[in-house]
Amino acid sequence: MNGQILQILVNIALGLLGGFTVILVGSEKWEDLRTFAAVKRYILGAIVGGLYFLLHSDYGFPNMLMAFVSGYTGTDVIDKLVERAQKKPETPQPPTP
Repeated sequence: MNGQILQILVNIALGLLGGFTVILVGSEKWEDLRTFAAVKRYILGAIVGGLYFLLHSDYGFPNMLMAFVSGYTGTDVIDKLVERAQKKPETPQPPTP
């Protein structure tokens, strides 16, 4: 059981590191690392890294790398899905004669 908890924590940490890397690459100053959007990205990266542990097939280097990549890109996917869900559908305009 303790080994499985360690694996979960490693994947969560790697997802968090992936979220941190996105903010670090896109930041212009150190204060950008402490904004609400950055903290949201850190939390989502950790959650996605933890979810990846539940969905992967084996523990090892490729899956640990994928936990990092999931934390890096998974937050963008979640943001786009939420944005799409909040977007109101456009009503079609009648043709003009």
